[in-house]
Parts: sequence; C-alpha cells; structure tokens
Amino acid sequence: MCPATKKINRVIISGGGTGGHIFPAVAIANEIKQRNPAAEILFVGAKGRMEMTRVPEAGYKIVGLNISGLQRRITLENLSFPFKVFSSIRAAKKIIKDFKPDAVVGVGGYASAPVLFAGTSLKVPSLIQEQNSYAGITNKLLAKRVDKICVAYEGMESFFPAQKLVLTGNPVRQDILSKEDKRAEALTYFDLKPDRKNILVIGGSLGARTINQATEASLTQIKGAGYGLIWQTGKFYHNQAQTATDNLGDSGIKAFDFIRRMDLAYAAADVVISRAGALSISELCLVGKPVILVPSPNVAEDHQTKNALALVKKDAAVLIKDDEAGEKLYPAALTLMADTSQQQKLSANILKLAQPQAATAIVNELLNILP
Repeated sequence: MCPATKKINRVIISGGGTGGHIFPAVAIANEIKQRNPAAEILFVGAKGRMEMTRVPEAGYKIVGLNISGLQRRITLENLSFPFKVFSSIRAAKKIIKDFKPDAVVGVGGYASAPVLFAGTSLKVPSLIQEQNSYAGITNKLLAKRVDKICVAYEGMESFFPAQKLVLTGNPVRQDILSKEDKRAEALTYFDLKPDRKNILVIGGSLGARTINQATEASLTQIKGAGYGLIWQTGKFYHNQAQTATDNLGDSGIKAFDFIRRMDLAYAAADVVISRAGALSISELCLVGKPVILVPSPNVAEDHQTKNALALVKKDAAVLIKDDEAGEKLYPAALTLMADTSQQQKLSANILKLAQPQAATAIVNELLNILP
C-alpha cells in the first residue's frame, strides 16, 4: 500500500514532563486526527507530571506510568530507579498489547523511553521525535531500535543512524502558525497601551529563576524607558512577581504565572527574552521576533546552550549565559529595544529557520513506516 492511501487508525504517543514535549505531541495528534477523524489516539505519560492534566485539556485520553528521571546527585530515590524502569516497561507492554496501536511515537520525557522500548520489542512500528540539537542518552540508545527519527536540526548524524533521520522541524501549537496580524487583539487581551513597545519574558512552562530575578531587578528601568512588559513567571515565582509589579504602579507591566494565549503574547512583543528549549525556539522562528536567549543550565547535556548556539551562528538570536543574566540581560534587552536595525536583522534571520509544516512531515514519516 502506498503512503498516500495508508491511514493511521490507532496510535500511542508517549512522553511529556514539560510543555516542550507536550505541545509537539498534541500537534502530531491533531494532524493525525485531521487526516482521519476516526483515529484513536492514546497518550502515555508519567504520573504526577504536567502531561497528565495538559493532554486531557487538549481533548485526548492519557494513562500514566510510575516513572521518574534519574537524579544527577546521589539520592535514595535513585536506588528505586531501575525497578521503576523495569515495571514501567512491563506496564507499557500491557498498554500496547491491550490498545494494539498501528504505531508508537516518542516525543521525549520520562514516559517516552519505556513505551518505545516496549513498542519495539513487540515489533510495533516506532518513531522518535527529537526536538533538540543535542540528543540525550536515552534517545541515542533507542535509535538503534526504532524505525525513523524526526529531527529539528541539521547535523544529527553524529547522534543517530543517518539512514533513519528525517529533518522535519518541531511541531508547534496551531495558533502560533497563524500569520494574521493579531497585535491589536493582543494589546486588548493583555490590556497594554497601543503607543508602547513591549518586552515578552518567557522562562518556560515551569519558570526560570535567574530570568525572573533579573526581570524583577530591572522593573524600574523598564518602566523608566517607557516599555511595557508581559512576564511569564511560572507558578513558583508568581506571587513575588505580582507583588513587585503591583508596587511599581504601571498598568503596562504585567506578570502571569502561565500564558495560555502565546500567539497573542508573541503578537504584542517587540523583543522576546526566552529560555532555549526546543519548542520555544521553534515557535520563535515562526513568529520572527528578535530574541535574547538565556539557556537553562539545569538540563541534560546542556542541550539548551547548543540549541541557542545553532541560532547565534546564523545571526538569528542574542545569547546571554544564565550566570551572567543578572548583570547583562536587561542592558542587552534595553539596547536591542532601541535598535530598530538590529531588530530587523535578527527577525529576518530567525524567520529563515522556520519550519511550519513539521507536524505534516512527521505524520507522513509515520505513514511511511507502517507495513
């Protein structure tokens, strides 16, 4: 049967942990549903992680495995890690045998590995969607077992078998793909002043301590320069940030624990400050706003720095190290806000890296591995 006539009727999508894994997974599911509305899609996540609430909000069923990550420091929890892995693989095999999927997709996160391991051991067609420019140990090990690996960056042959690689880009939320001008709607949504330029600060779905601290310390400067601020703090820092913005007494400087309408946040922004997670970078390439990246140091293999450098090498972003954010972030941001020509150059270069058809390309590859 040729790929054009194949259909995906049942599929398991596994992974999560952060928005950077969840949103691409949902985008893939939406593309499958668009092609075959009768398709049955089951997500498998890690109990207690973000995907267990976010996936049902997107309209899909999810089951959870009792799995967590290996701590980098020596802890008692690490002693139970091998047992959790084996029990999760056993549970994943049962889920796969009961659901009988046509294929299994892993998007990264704790649940992805046991599900892909179980799927490949049961001879189910399997695909990895690797979002980062630097592959983690788990995906490198699984690469030998799966049928196809969809990646977002060039040069991934150093991690994976070249014959299995397809450069597809990272899927993003559908509202980010819309090219209509939403600035007026965005200013109304966030209650911002139309005559002001705005800085958007996004530290990832869980927040970013150094970015938050640098932002709080610079609120008076931002206000003094006449700029607005949309500040996504993450839930742990929100109360402190809300108090700081309230005390400032400027209605154009706002703190949010989580921004649901990221399409409008991007539309309102003139400059973006962001971590360098794979999803954030994929979205930033599509919206084409000038961006300052502050990679998180608290990630495996320092992959966010590698993600950021892939843009910096193409003159498509500014990089500030996490340990220098307190000193350098807002001087760089305020300088960029005042430099229209630099903004235009960064915007033009980052737009060249956009891959708007990623979900379509990944589902095409999924069809290609079906028997």
